[in-house]
Amino acid sequence: MGKKLGQSKGKELQQARQNKNAANSSSPCPVELHVCNLQNGSRYQDTLYHKAVKGLCCKPKVCEASIMNAKSLTRSPPASHELLMQAIDFINQYYKSFKSSKIDEHLARVNEVAQEIDVTGSYQLTTEELVFGAKQAWRNAPRCIGRIQWSNLQVLDARKSRTTEDMFQFLCAHLEFALNGGNLRSAITVFPQRTDGQHDFRVWNSQLIRYAGYQMEDGHIIGDPANVEFTKICVQLGWTPKYGSFDVLPLILQANGEDPELYGIPAELIMEVEIEHPMYEWFKDLNLRWYAVPVVSNMLLEIGGLEFTACPFNGWYMGTEIGVRDFCDPQRYNILEKVGRCMGLDTHKLSSLWKDEALVAINVAVIHSFQKNKVTITDHHSATESFMRHMETELCLRGGCPADWVWLVPPMSGSLTPVFHQEMISYILSPFFYYQ
Repeated sequence: MGKKLGQSKGKELQQARQNKNAANSSSPCPVELHVCNLQNGSRYQDTLYHKAVKGLCCKPKVCEASIMNAKSLTRSPPASHELLMQAIDFINQYYKSFKSSKIDEHLARVNEVAQEIDVTGSYQLTTEELVFGAKQAWRNAPRCIGRIQWSNLQVLDARKSRTTEDMFQFLCAHLEFALNGGNLRSAITVFPQRTDGQHDFRVWNSQLIRYAGYQMEDGHIIGDPANVEFTKICVQLGWTPKYGSFDVLPLILQANGEDPELYGIPAELIMEVEIEHPMYEWFKDLNLRWYAVPVVSNMLLEIGGLEFTACPFNGWYMGTEIGVRDFCDPQRYNILEKVGRCMGLDTHKLSSLWKDEALVAINVAVIHSFQKNKVTITDHHSATESFMRHMETELCLRGGCPADWVWLVPPMSGSLTPVFHQEMISYILSPFFYYQ
């Protein structure tokens, strides 16, 4: 096979392996990591972490696990010899996933990728490899509690996009597929990969559907405070503000490194749920609503050393994401005290636990409203139970499961859920979703 790779590429590959071996030889022997479940006393050894590709943001003397948005771990496109190593590792993963051996096809594909990197400095994934890689990236995401669904991800290949108009059409198709009349489906749309870092495709929105935030002259904010700065950018690009509490923002799209362009989302692709409570009639008078599908659109997908800078993906909501974080965080809609007063609770006395009582009511309302409108949602108890099943399966199949305990424990009823009592370790595998 070395002759097929070519002498120059063979030397690069040999050098890369020597560098990797040197790094490994200078590091201490890998230690055993045992993870314990404090609820039932079960204990297992994680071996999958040996395949971690890079360190997390934590430093030797500092743990940064609670940092909300970790500093980007991505960098400029790798050198060709590094890319080759990462590409071969991914191709090996891909062919290992088949039940029956495909040795000839496997070796031919490695040779093809090596030659393509030798000539162009990069390579292209096949459609099947892209699908496999995107699913694996979700499977490897330490902060996602819904990974039991990873194999059901629908991958929409948008790598032929050239313009923002192309991007917009693909994103509309994504929303239509994901919404499915309320019976939500997990999907990812993958746009062209990074080349030299100067011609990236990007979706500027953090999610495809987000609500505007308007900071008024007196300092108070109408709408979602999390989106004040992005709303200002939209206005600068020509969007007309409506100054409502739940105004859906337009998309800002960037193709091939060119100037960003603004696109309004068609009304038929914006599914929203009006929030009401099954017992409190007055709750609907709060005029709360939320969008049905969370499509995360600002992360980077790495597969085999290739970086896809525009790759919007969605699952569906866990109720607390809306009912606790979006509605009740002080820096978001901050409705907790208002609801507490409407419930007749003593909001001046912390020991009355009015915050807890109001929080439960708000989350009951969110779950009830989505279910009443037949829009997919999961509660935090069901979600954490399913994650524990996923973790057990991954232990059997792969010898471990990367998991971020700080992120996976729900923001309410923490110790009532099984993940609270489960020790976890977090590490980066490839393929992976990175902050950027």
